[in-house]
Amino acid sequence: MLTILGFTMIIVFMYLIMSKRLFPLTALILIPIIFALFGGFASDLGPIIMDGIKNIAPTGIMLIFGILFFSIMIDAGLFDPLVNLILKFAKGDPIKIAFGTAVLTVLVSLDGDGATTYMIVVAAMLPLYKKLGMNPLVLSCIIMLAGGVMNILPWGGPTARAMTTLHMDATELFVPMIPVVIGGVVWVLLCSVWLGIKEKKRITKTDFINPYLDNEEIIEVQRQLKRPGLIWFNLALTLTLLTTMMFDVLPLAVSFMIAFCIALIINYPKIDEQQKVLKLHAGNALSVASMIFAAGIFTGILSGTGMMDAMAKSMISVVPDTWGRLFPVLTAVTSAPLTFFLSNDAYYFGILPLITETGLHLGATKLEIGTASLIGQGVHLLSPLVPSTYLLVGLAGVEFSDHLKFTIKWALGSSLAMLITAIVIGLITF
Repeated sequence: MLTILGFTMIIVFMYLIMSKRLFPLTALILIPIIFALFGGFASDLGPIIMDGIKNIAPTGIMLIFGILFFSIMIDAGLFDPLVNLILKFAKGDPIKIAFGTAVLTVLVSLDGDGATTYMIVVAAMLPLYKKLGMNPLVLSCIIMLAGGVMNILPWGGPTARAMTTLHMDATELFVPMIPVVIGGVVWVLLCSVWLGIKEKKRITKTDFINPYLDNEEIIEVQRQLKRPGLIWFNLALTLTLLTTMMFDVLPLAVSFMIAFCIALIINYPKIDEQQKVLKLHAGNALSVASMIFAAGIFTGILSGTGMMDAMAKSMISVVPDTWGRLFPVLTAVTSAPLTFFLSNDAYYFGILPLITETGLHLGATKLEIGTASLIGQGVHLLSPLVPSTYLLVGLAGVEFSDHLKFTIKWALGSSLAMLITAIVIGLITF
């Protein structure tokens, strides 16, 4: 019953947002509540929802102040030299800009934090896309593809969870997977070139009109907020923030709150200037934050009602023993939908132990199972259950449903490219 309820809920949710019959925010809140009531969880619904919101609260706070901090850095002109450098390299060529987006995302993703990567790369690249009339969906797609592959880094999250469950260290699990990650990166670079070629053809049409340019009023406001004399201070503040994040000096939400206050006071010391900046970006911060807390309700009901566990166990139980030789490949193939519909914690701590026990019984190795379980990360970041996804679409100014439909086929290609690489180098056998 719980399995059917869970899968039906997710299918209904995905249909409603992709067909644009419901706004993602309302769908994230109302759909799980309706299904929970139908499943007989009315008496427990309040505590379940609050648990989900509490779990997501630190991420929501971090994203609110992260958006405000990087918005100030953009307004003050911190990224202008980088934008000008990329523009000089690209010389107005959409192919080079798309390729540069992929390279920049891969490099920035080395810090292991998706939210920070989205903020930095969108801040640097979105002005170029607008200036040339490139579709922002291309930007969000490339960033998501690169982020999905680089999410496999040991400090990125899923690999650390897999290592914990499998009782392996980075040398045993991640190091053999480096060629797999490289295979994924190569795919992302090829996709960026192809998307750049398509954009170039579209833009060079004689009747093309750029729909993404800011109007003169917005440009004038942006010009007034520039602080070129404070660029070195802002750079030092940003690097300090990233350093505290990497070394876990303070909780990330606290670091962003402190950095935001310092940035606001130093760059815009007058109260009226501060109010102007906050009003300018409050809408974006509120939009992302509301999505984050709504996603907390969705995931809270999924896990609190037991739907998540029931769905996962049902999917594992349908694998026949006679498919033993194919088990690692099956694990890799199913890791994409499972990590799309489940959180990383649910998959790697709740489902991977079941997969591991079954796989070892069928003759697979822990390295094969671990590698296969991580291949689905190429798709995972597209999930509506991933909070940072709403940050990316909010910053890029695109609809979540449009982003999902535009990116899904390329994301599946990332997982396929990594699977093929793993098979070719013998990391996964069948």
